[in-house]
Amino acid sequence: SARKNCAPELRKEIKKLKQLFKFLSPYRKESILGPLFKLLEASFELLVPLVMKAIIDTGINGGGGRPYVIKMCLVLVALGLIGMLCSFTAQFFAAKAATGFAADVRHALFKHLEELSFTEIDRIGTSTMITRMTSDINLLQNGVNLTLRLLLRSPFVVIGAMVMAFLVDFKAALVFVVVIPVLAVIVFGIMLITMPIYKRAQKALDAVLKSTRENLGGIRVIRAFCKEYSETSEFTARNEALTDIQKYVGKISALMNPVTYVVINFAVIVLIYVGALRVETGILLQGGVVALYNYMSQILVELIKLANMIISLTKAIAGGNRVADVLNEKPTLVNGSLKNGASKGGSVEFKNVTLVYGGSKEASLEDISFKAEPGETIGIIGGTGSGKTSLVHMIPRFYDAASGSVLVDGTDTREYDVNVLRDKIGIVMQKAVLFKGTIRDNIKWGKPDATDEEINEAIATAQASEVVAGKEGGLDYELEQGGKNLSGGQRQRMTIARALVKKPEILILDDSASALDFATDAALRTAIREMKNAPTTFIVSQRAASVMYADKIIVLDDGRIAGMGTHDELLDSCDIYSEIYYSQFPKEVRV
Repeated sequence: SARKNCAPELRKEIKKLKQLFKFLSPYRKESILGPLFKLLEASFELLVPLVMKAIIDTGINGGGGRPYVIKMCLVLVALGLIGMLCSFTAQFFAAKAATGFAADVRHALFKHLEELSFTEIDRIGTSTMITRMTSDINLLQNGVNLTLRLLLRSPFVVIGAMVMAFLVDFKAALVFVVVIPVLAVIVFGIMLITMPIYKRAQKALDAVLKSTRENLGGIRVIRAFCKEYSETSEFTARNEALTDIQKYVGKISALMNPVTYVVINFAVIVLIYVGALRVETGILLQGGVVALYNYMSQILVELIKLANMIISLTKAIAGGNRVADVLNEKPTLVNGSLKNGASKGGSVEFKNVTLVYGGSKEASLEDISFKAEPGETIGIIGGTGSGKTSLVHMIPRFYDAASGSVLVDGTDTREYDVNVLRDKIGIVMQKAVLFKGTIRDNIKWGKPDATDEEINEAIATAQASEVVAGKEGGLDYELEQGGKNLSGGQRQRMTIARALVKKPEILILDDSASALDFATDAALRTAIREMKNAPTTFIVSQRAASVMYADKIIVLDDGRIAGMGTHDELLDSCDIYSEIYYSQFPKEVRV
């Protein structure tokens, strides 16, 4: 029953894998020359037993003498040297094709991942994407390399050895006719059983990688809450699950070599017995028996190689299909065609917008309607999980509305070319992410052709001038990955400067001042308002002080608008806002 289910599964997996073959097209020449040189090497190898037969039967027993033996030995040396040269050439072409293929697949996969929307990235998961970019593609590379080297060579040697055995002696060679199908059933049977298990092993590897990433990323939190033991236990459980799967499939794969050895050695016993009988009757000479034995040994060696190739190929098919699954993932975000819509200075309007995350049954935002005029400052406040970040992420179209529409400058965001839309917007995420490189390089993410004057202007507006001045080299100061050699507040100000340098029409500050003191936060908001052609600014915060001076404040509660208006209006009309405000300011200090 398991084998019956495996065969259609194998066909399905191979069909899915075919789409990766296009990445071998640039290496068509290497993919042809590699196997051809391997076949040429195998042809010379198949001649060796015949030469040995001639040395024994003609040179030693037939009276050919030393000159004949020496001549044939030189032929053996020539065959070995030519075969070695062909092997080196084949290895070179196979390695070039395999490494080039893997590099192209990795590049295409990375490019595709960059094109996916947040919905697909959330569903696939970071750890899975990393595994498929690294481990799965490495499996693919090894599989292609071995396939180019052995897929044609091993069957050619096996079949060729059988044909050559028939040329030596027909009846003795009948042993080959029996043993080769038996070996084929063993090899391919094990492959059909192990392929789905290798796929499960790769999924278990995803879980181990996910646990590793979480622990390394949250090591400070883990230690702060004394959770080392529980996290170690969880990692151990996932690692043991992976180990158990690998041990299980390893035991099945390990059966291949001993079982094939038993079959081959039993066939050798039968072959020597039959050969001895035919030598005794004078039908076959001793050299013929030696040649038959050598052909059987060649079959044994090639089947072992074929078995190892099939194990690698099975892993490659499992890994390749996982890569193909990601490449087949279609972005739910369909790019619009509008590239040069008339700018109206950054107006934003939500019309009865509802947002449902992929895989979720409940709406994260429901019936959101408001309008922000160009240059206005909109404060967004609410409790944790109320949908503040979800709301602002719809403006640059990280997520599309399930119903309703989001308009930027009077045009639905779905009609814009994504790059054109996002070029209007500067966004600072909740988590301040900086990249390894200089301060200048990081700020230039906002505007690649920004001059030092523009960079310094953005840094000054972001209240980060003293940060840069205090670093050796100023703008040339080298940041570590993630900006780990800066404090939390310094990282936030750098990411704000990165968004400001492009002089966006719409600026989104998604709780991006949480690490700033109140004075710096206030100075930042004042500097943004005083910018020439000040952008329409969305300030997401849990601090009432950060949004209280906004032109309009939107209060969110469980994905719905609980109140909207100015600070004074909301204090009188919105219980949620007044509760947030008075929890942060004593009632006698009413502003």
